[in-house]
Amino acid sequence: MRVMLLGTGGFIGRHILVALLAAGHDVTAVVRTPGHFAAAFPKVRFLALDLARATDVDGWRSRLAGIDYIVNAAGNLRGAEMNDVHVRMPATLYAAAKQTEVKHVVLISAISASPHAGTDYADTKLAGEDMLRSSGAAWTILRPSLVYSDGSYGGTSLLRGLASLPWLVPLPGKGDSAFTPIHAEDLARSVTLICGNTGFFGRTLEPVGPDTLDLRSLLARYRAWLRFGPARFLPLPMPVMHLLGRLGDIAGDGPISTNSLKQMIAGKAGTSQDYADAIGFAPRSLDDALRTRPAEVQDRWHARLFFLAPAIRAVLILLWLVSAWVGFFHGAAATHALTHALGMPPSWDDPLRLSGSVIDIGVALLVFLDRDARWSTAVQTAVVAGYTLVIGIALPQLWLDPLGPLIKNIPILLLIAVHGVIGNSR
Repeated sequence: MRVMLLGTGGFIGRHILVALLAAGHDVTAVVRTPGHFAAAFPKVRFLALDLARATDVDGWRSRLAGIDYIVNAAGNLRGAEMNDVHVRMPATLYAAAKQTEVKHVVLISAISASPHAGTDYADTKLAGEDMLRSSGAAWTILRPSLVYSDGSYGGTSLLRGLASLPWLVPLPGKGDSAFTPIHAEDLARSVTLICGNTGFFGRTLEPVGPDTLDLRSLLARYRAWLRFGPARFLPLPMPVMHLLGRLGDIAGDGPISTNSLKQMIAGKAGTSQDYADAIGFAPRSLDDALRTRPAEVQDRWHARLFFLAPAIRAVLILLWLVSAWVGFFHGAAATHALTHALGMPPSWDDPLRLSGSVIDIGVALLVFLDRDARWSTAVQTAVVAGYTLVIGIALPQLWLDPLGPLIKNIPILLLIAVHGVIGNSR
């Protein structure tokens, strides 16, 4: 089969890609930027496309030439492009699918996408489902519960991060939100069985695993798997959780957001036996999956770094802002000592001091806006190294200063490098 897979770069999409290839299908993978994907999957045709802007029926008709089936696993939990990705783009995609030779469209939605969730994510997911049902194309909608795998991403990363915190594990509210988690490989296997199977046309299924667990049980299982000792829970009032979610909204990519919190509260429970009967196999349980794949050191590192990554980013932003403030209001004497040591006239003091503070503010803004920590890492390294070299050469006695104004830059450079490695959550 010739399959077009949307959302290949996402957590679920990557597992579906592997399953489709293992089943011998010819895959066209849609990603915003293929990047290293092309090298990792040399047998896959990659289509570089920004789905939020792919809202033209004629454009989709040309892209669907020779495609038999579509799997739409694209989704955004937050951001201004959510409606474009969930509704506007699919409307044109499904219209083009109806007009071409596409035989079947499989949409990956979410079991928590319900009117009761009260989020724009749920509303747009539901609207996208309605678009597919009314398109006239043959369709199947999958609404999985919490999806986990041997690795982690999104919700499962948050669970692991919470479970790994020292001393006490924060528990949102009562921790009684129900989930019926399914392994990503079992969901991907389901897609390969459904794609092109007329018995699934016009059906909405809820892929779930065999066990329904509450949030407290999930956190306890992950903490035991990570070997961090027994879980001692600290219930957090929901107003506190909503505040943390709002802070994550402002940061843009914080570890928790208002949407993720509301979706968590809404729960993701489903009927296990109904799905097993429909798909023809029994998905594995979370306990079986954890038992057969013991936690490795990278799992423990990732769990412990989950909340440290945004904390490091916040500290670096604060560092640059404080540096700017010091330069604006308290840096005159230090700047004069530097210009004097470099043989510059006193008239250079204020321009040099003020320009340095402006640069610091610009770096802080770059760290805040650079979500993958790529450019901000290079710029921070260059600026700190430049400051250190110039000041170290002009005022070498500062290397031996007991307060360490220069020697502290070495661990700061290492902290910047660590953030450059762990700052990109994708």
